[in-house]
Amino acid sequence: MATAYDDPRRWWALAALGLAVLTLGFDITIMNVALPTIATELEVGTDGLQWMVNAYVLVIAGLMLSCGAMGDRYGRKRLLLIGLGLFGVSSAIAAGVDSAALVIAARGVMGLGAAIIMPVAFAVLAALFGPAERGKAVSLLVMGLGIGIPLGPIIGGYLLEHFWWGSIFLINVPIAIIGAIAIAVLLPESRDPTPRRPDLLGAVLSTAGLTSLVYGVIEAPSRGWSDSVTIGAISAGVLVLAGFVAWELRVRDPMIDLHLFTRPQFLWASIAGVLVTFGMLGLLFVVPQYLQFVAGHDALGTGLRLLPLIGGLVVGAPAGERLAARAGYRVPVSAGLAILAAGVAIGALTDLRSSYALVATWLATAGLGIGMALAPAMDAVLDALPTEQAGSGTAITMTLRQTGGALGVALLGSLLAEGYASRVNTAGLPAEEAAAARESIAGALATSTRLGDPALASSATSAYLHGMTLVLIATAITAGLSAVLTALLLPGSPTAGSPSAGSPSAGSPERHSPQASTVPEDRSTD
Repeated sequence: MATAYDDPRRWWALAALGLAVLTLGFDITIMNVALPTIATELEVGTDGLQWMVNAYVLVIAGLMLSCGAMGDRYGRKRLLLIGLGLFGVSSAIAAGVDSAALVIAARGVMGLGAAIIMPVAFAVLAALFGPAERGKAVSLLVMGLGIGIPLGPIIGGYLLEHFWWGSIFLINVPIAIIGAIAIAVLLPESRDPTPRRPDLLGAVLSTAGLTSLVYGVIEAPSRGWSDSVTIGAISAGVLVLAGFVAWELRVRDPMIDLHLFTRPQFLWASIAGVLVTFGMLGLLFVVPQYLQFVAGHDALGTGLRLLPLIGGLVVGAPAGERLAARAGYRVPVSAGLAILAAGVAIGALTDLRSSYALVATWLATAGLGIGMALAPAMDAVLDALPTEQAGSGTAITMTLRQTGGALGVALLGSLLAEGYASRVNTAGLPAEEAAAARESIAGALATSTRLGDPALASSATSAYLHGMTLVLIATAITAGLSAVLTALLLPGSPTAGSPSAGSPSAGSPERHSPQASTVPEDRSTD
């Protein structure tokens, strides 16, 4: 029987995985474009619209750890098919319903599908590809996920211009079907050959803790960081997660191996992934609003003007992979973070007179840095894991990225709101109109149109640029400091104890034998 490393179907299987994560990528941002249309068609208020976005994020963050561990135990191919099935069916339901509650429920199920697909798709790479090929495979999968995120506004803008609002969900269905067929035909099954007993308490604690923590973080910008609900949710999440850590360290068969964090390569590559995600989401949080409300482009035009970010990512990911193969992980990850910091710092110079050429230049630079850092960081994580634990290990990293990303958006959103509100001039406006104008640039522009007050529009655009500048400066500082930390602390090559270094992992040698873990189960049933 051939090992997974020389399976002739592995590159076709990678293409199937890429199709799956591409769908998840653009679904992260496509919803934001459709919110105004959905609000009108379904008569939904602000709270309902927020939950259409947040239900997806909450379920992903809460369940990703458990889903990654389930893939190791029950089979990654099986879990991927289940995840794609859930994602496709719930997308079809969301496209056809006529109430906000049903859309929110469907978005939650879509989040469950995504929570299964994301960690398991990356975990499969550890079983399909050996160290010599895995870097290239990881960079291609990272490109698929990363390209999908800025594609969301483009696809959403086009669909909303030509079809009804439900089309933004319906487009997921054929892609999910094609991806599921390709995975069923091309992907060999892989799993932990000696699985642990199910850790039900660990699953409950991790899900409850992460859900509560992320809920508090999501609510913070609107409720305020000192609000009792925000403090209560974040505090409860931290306490439950502390209980989860204590339980995982004492139980005989933990859901995840927390001792992975004692490996510098796993620890710092995971942290680097979180910090790159922070920078990427910071850009995607402020730039679309700038292009739409300040530069005056529609949804489709906004999406098209984000293409330089995709171009940079497409160039950066394979460049980072090649550099990692020659110089180790530290060089491309730290260099990518430094390039991201430089691109975002240039972006902070954007003003009302700036041309799109300047914006395109710094978006492409930032995309180059994101791609160069993110692909080698993910490869370094996989490189530090025994193959049979790839699902739970990648789930840890991707959960950290999801939670850190949510926290980053909340912090940057608060910074943007404070910077904007401190500069927008609402003097002389009625109290209700002044409150709407201070809340967001969208509210200010709507109020300006309604009242015929061009001065308010001018003040709002200047105020938004001020807030965006603060966000980009904070992102540049974070990325720059991250580059320094990564250069100092991320090992440059596989460290002792990592599978590719030839040493057994923590635990029994037989359990973590690379030879045992890379052979898939009998494929006669595939």
